[in-house]
Amino acid sequence: MSAVGVTKGAFYHHFQSKEDLFRAVLTEIQQEVATRVAQVADAEPDPWDQLVAGCHAFLAASADPDVQQIMLIDAPAVLGWNEWRALDEAASARHLTEALTHLMKVGVIATQPVEPLARLLSGAMNEAALWLAATPDPTALATTKRALTTMLQAFRTTPPAAPSTP
Repeated sequence: MSAVGVTKGAFYHHFQSKEDLFRAVLTEIQQEVATRVAQVADAEPDPWDQLVAGCHAFLAASADPDVQQIMLIDAPAVLGWNEWRALDEAASARHLTEALTHLMKVGVIATQPVEPLARLLSGAMNEAALWLAATPDPTALATTKRALTTMLQAFRTTPPAAPSTP
């Protein structure tokens, strides 16, 4: 603890344990990723484009080695699967559920149970992020985004709007 200029007493004043410190770091990283995803998604005017852009932004943020290590590799190991899932749910699955619910409400995605769909998509993106962490392929992020877009298109009930011509 001396490496960061904090005494053991000061550390334990703020955190009960190293696990509590890790939880605080994880929460901060999850919030940073959620903010990046929301900013990218909110920049799109169309709800469908918001979903796709948000999913792509998650993959891009998850391509950061520090994010991968802390959020996807260490967190389940340190905190346990159930707590990691609960934190992941609070940080990102809720937003994905809201986006999917809205898309169903406006008829872009067929009405269906949203909870399993959100978990399937979240799980697929988490697995893709873990794969991205392990692959040396420099084109992997771009090809993964294309594959994710293709997968998302399968849920769409309405075709994309034709581009307007001048």
